[in-house]
Amino acid sequence: MAIFLDGDSRIIVQGITGSEGFKHARRMSAADAQIVGGVNPKKAGTDVDLGNRRTPVFGTVAEAMRETGANVSVVFVPPRFAKAAVCEAIEAGMPLVVVITEGVPVRDTVEFYAQAKASGRTRIIGPNCPGIVSPGLSNAGIIPDHITGSGPIGLVSKSGTLTYQMMHELSDIGFSTAIGIGGDPIVGTSHIDALAAFEADPETKLIVMIGEIGGDAEERAAEFIREKVTKPVVGYIAGFTAPEGKTMGHAGAIVSGSSGTARAKKEALESAGVRVGTSPSEAAALARNALAPTSPAPPARPTSPAPPA
Repeated sequence: MAIFLDGDSRIIVQGITGSEGFKHARRMSAADAQIVGGVNPKKAGTDVDLGNRRTPVFGTVAEAMRETGANVSVVFVPPRFAKAAVCEAIEAGMPLVVVITEGVPVRDTVEFYAQAKASGRTRIIGPNCPGIVSPGLSNAGIIPDHITGSGPIGLVSKSGTLTYQMMHELSDIGFSTAIGIGGDPIVGTSHIDALAAFEADPETKLIVMIGEIGGDAEERAAEFIREKVTKPVVGYIAGFTAPEGKTMGHAGAIVSGSSGTARAKKEALESAGVRVGTSPSEAAALARNALAPTSPAPPARPTSPAPPA
């Protein structure tokens, strides 16, 4: 099984006629994702060649859903149009919206996240994220499909690059789902959301969680793990050498005093029973060890017959 995305997911791409949207729609389609349409009001009624199929372009998300039965939208539009695109998908009742766009103003994210939450129907992943992949089933975003196959590990990560690296490190074992939630200060799906879903997924046997400096998301996740998660969890926190007060990569990755440091997050996770690596490779080794089958007990030695009386 998988979380949030599976073989029944029917995907549309908002911005499919743009260079990035078109490129990644072709890659998703080649990875056996069901790309059933795209949305661009200016090119409605046309279609695009995804290499293995031609896909129609619709004028609105509502029309695309009505005509194709789409239940996932992947958003590839410039930052200034992202809010309108996401809000349109929410208003149409789209169950899952994956916002790849980076540089979305935080205020815009606050507004469309609040609208999605109020709707009670739409889950948002992102913005500024690589998306989500359930190997062998579907791919919604920019995560390369060839890194690994399916398996028992669930991965949730703030970092796109570290998502790819961890998938590569554990490619011989495989993943149920890997989800990049994004590194902006506000994101639609949190570590906790993914942890809860992986805990409920019977095919996921171990969870790998990648965090980074800044904010308190990892500390809150640690508390959730302590109270709600029974499966083994392995973690890694990026940013052990980050200088105080300097944004590192993601808008949310900034340390202020002792708040948001990698060390504080590592300690919080370890206090909840999470094994935390100091590098991605060490975290992968911890995950591998946690999945290793318990060695069988050696057979009992035959007892010598009692000597004759």
